[in-house]
Amino acid sequence: MKLTNKQKIQIGLRNKFIKKGVKMISPETIFFSNDTKIGKNVTIDPYVVISEKVAIGNNVRICSFSHLENAKIENNVSVGPFARLRPGTLLKSGSKVGNFVEVKKSTVGKNSKINHLSYIGDTLVGNLVNIGAGTITCNYDGVKKSKTVIKDKVFVGSNSSLVAPIILNQSSIVGAGSVITKNVKAKSLALSRISQTEKKNYRRKK
Repeated sequence: MKLTNKQKIQIGLRNKFIKKGVKMISPETIFFSNDTKIGKNVTIDPYVVISEKVAIGNNVRICSFSHLENAKIENNVSVGPFARLRPGTLLKSGSKVGNFVEVKKSTVGKNSKINHLSYIGDTLVGNLVNIGAGTITCNYDGVKKSKTVIKDKVFVGSNSSLVAPIILNQSSIVGAGSVITKNVKAKSLALSRISQTEKKNYRRKK
């Protein structure tokens, strides 16, 4: 079977990166762009697509089924599996973007973690931030896009919605299940929940 020009280009790119020491378990399932830049001691798992304008630093792991485009990844970063890095993403050293996380036009600071099931858009995430599962930044109101600022050492509980424009100041905490629409002061706890009710000895109607 005759190879197409695109297939030949991909084979050439894979071979180039293998010679540079990039570890690929299943190279034939990984796709690069001509301008892809990769540092030392990088591992790329199967089924990864790296589109244009991607720069990857040293000691990075890209896990399976991740898609990267116009993104910069610094040293000691973990991405995926099932992660999407959209244009304008910067992952700083030691950060982690886990499974089913989408990041767009955002900076994720040093040693910050977005482990699973989150959307972070038009956001500046500081250092040592933990963003819980199911967190989204509500950055688009149907007319314009607004920014979210999450400062150092902030903890965002799971299933939270951060309605931009908004600032979560240093060392603040957002309680799980909250919808946050106002700035949160430093070292404060922000909660937005309806009180739980309970009916004893309840029986469903037949």
